[in-house]
Amino acid sequence: MTEVRSEHLPVLLNEAVDALAITVDGIYVDGTFGRGGHSRAILAELSDSGHLLALDRDPAAIAVGEELANKDKRFSIEQCSFSELEKQVNARLWLGKVDGVLLDIGVSSPQLDEAERGFSFQKDGPLDMRMNPDVGISAADWLATAEMSDIEVVLKTLGEERYGKRIARAIVETREEIAIETTKQLATLVEKASPSREKHKHPATRTFQAIRIYINDELNELNDVLGQAIDVLAVGGRLAVISFHSLEDRIVKRFFREQAKGDNLPANFPIRADELNPKVKLIGKAIKASEEELARNPRARSAVLRIVEKMA
Repeated sequence: MTEVRSEHLPVLLNEAVDALAITVDGIYVDGTFGRGGHSRAILAELSDSGHLLALDRDPAAIAVGEELANKDKRFSIEQCSFSELEKQVNARLWLGKVDGVLLDIGVSSPQLDEAERGFSFQKDGPLDMRMNPDVGISAADWLATAEMSDIEVVLKTLGEERYGKRIARAIVETREEIAIETTKQLATLVEKASPSREKHKHPATRTFQAIRIYINDELNELNDVLGQAIDVLAVGGRLAVISFHSLEDRIVKRFFREQAKGDNLPANFPIRADELNPKVKLIGKAIKASEEELARNPRARSAVLRIVEKMA
């Protein structure tokens, strides 16, 4: 197997590949290529007849993926959001033929580590936060114009930030004096506006998370892709999703349970449970990183892997 680049440690690597129950000549989709750690592990399991399609919004990820595609005819990559999954699969006439889809939700380690991307409060850089820097509005531009009430709602709903109102007010008051253009400016502002802090967590953690999710429309993207993933799968195909915080995991968990339950009929409706037409079956329980992985990669501490298999 090709060695994974040192700057990126794919989370739950073995667990995710095992979750897909790979057949050597199957068709697979990695909806979040990143730097290709999961993709390379999947390719290692495929024969010359297998194929892996990867998707990613990030131009830096696409550059790495194109290098891999030039070396391996079993692999292809497209620059797009994973909410375009069905479109990309349809273009290849694979609808209902895909054997597995893997989604590794959220920001990647290289994105956090590159200061110029503006994702991390630990590195000073321009306040951007876009998965694709060429599309949409940056975090700095949004904070410069958004209503205080809108900022508060984003912080409270997407970051579960209890001091959302105080932080939103501080942002608006600060921008009247000076533009908020860097990650350090925002992190310092949030720290000053927060009357208390959680143990082992920087006060800006939830604010940065919330703004990133909003700027990239991440929860809507996730809601959009889940149904598409079930539709593109062959019967017996697997969908494996790795999420990193409660909002994402809640969406995945609820969707999987609804799809496994089947038709939404009244509780007293005269029909057996096996006649409810469930679309999927749940595979095992939620999987979290081992102590060994956590020691190697602390960023895996919040990762949760859930798996379903398509039934019909």
